[in-house]
Amino acid sequence: MAYEESWYAVRCVFQWVAWEGAPYEERLTLWRAGSMEQAIARAEGEARTYATENGHRYLELAQCYRLATDGRPDDGDEVFSLVRDSPLGEEAYLDQYFDTGHEHQGT
Repeated sequence: MAYEESWYAVRCVFQWVAWEGAPYEERLTLWRAGSMEQAIARAEGEARTYATENGHRYLELAQCYRLATDGRPDDGDEVFSLVRDSPLGEEAYLDQYFDTGHEHQGT
């Protein structure tokens, strides 16, 4: 489905192969595009450039989210959402996907 001049957030996944332990990076980028497909295509082009320029490997995974805003994104606007089914309880879920103890957080 095509939308006129919408904002899209695209999450791409990379592996930093030159770093000790070869950590993974999930990177969100913001795109103004006419459709989800166009936003993904633009994001994947940028992802390949980012990976090449930084010695990383793009893992060919892009997930897209259309922002629910008519204008330019502003404070507090949701830029990405992913809903996942899981049989895990809340602590196990957070430990499994978000708080493994091996995250590199910050800039």
